[in-house]
Amino acid sequence: MFAKRIIPCLDCKDGRVVKGIHFVNLRDAGDPGELAEMYNREGADELVMLDISASREGRATLMETVRRVARRLFIPLTVGGGVRTLEDARRLLSTGADKVAVNTAAVETPEVVMQIAENYGRQAIVVAIDARRLKKSSTGDASAPQPNRLGPHWEVVTYGGTKPTGLDALEWAHRVQELGAGEILLTSMDTDGTQEGFDCELTSTISRALHIPVIASGGAGSAQHFVEVFQRGSADAALAASIFHYETHTIGSLKEFLRNQGVPVRI
Repeated sequence: MFAKRIIPCLDCKDGRVVKGIHFVNLRDAGDPGELAEMYNREGADELVMLDISASREGRATLMETVRRVARRLFIPLTVGGGVRTLEDARRLLSTGADKVAVNTAAVETPEVVMQIAENYGRQAIVVAIDARRLKKSSTGDASAPQPNRLGPHWEVVTYGGTKPTGLDALEWAHRVQELGAGEILLTSMDTDGTQEGFDCELTSTISRALHIPVIASGGAGSAQHFVEVFQRGSADAALAASIFHYETHTIGSLKEFLRNQGVPVRI
């Protein structure tokens, strides 16, 4: 069995790491370069850096921040936020990123996923999917169009979770896999920042339907939450921010706990 990956996330705004709930009420969490170096030293498997306001503000990811983070790492770095074109991807990869994450642009111009995969390989393109659970009304009708299948449904949202798309998350995950995505960064907008646990139902629904890795994101608050998302959610990797930024757990202590619970990890 492949080792499960633990991935700290640096949500960046104006060159600083921030954290909030559902991408709002943000508070400062530190310098991205210093945090990257600490997580590298503690044994993180990879690092994700997201410029969380780039898509909404229509600007490119700050290259200098990427440069500062990349020079301190010896583990893979994924960078996302405002990546809209093949040229955006080229700049990030040449600056020091190992992978680029595309979210809003993948929905608006799906061919960009194929272009990046064809030019740099599937391993270089991560499609980030922000999903929100659709709630049933008292009449049984869903709040948005749904595919003809039983069970829960999630809608893809973009622009930092502010714009519903009408896309079913499972169908969209299948689509981007076909386009060339190397892995999925799957964030539950219902649990993001709450520290009440990952949405294991969402994660398992997507993970079991695809043949590419799925990174679970949104809701980590305890070591047990990671056990659940790996065992019940079938995630290949788990991403978190607050639990690491504010030292609720270190990477090392979390991995020791996971190993003792029978989850394969790299120590």
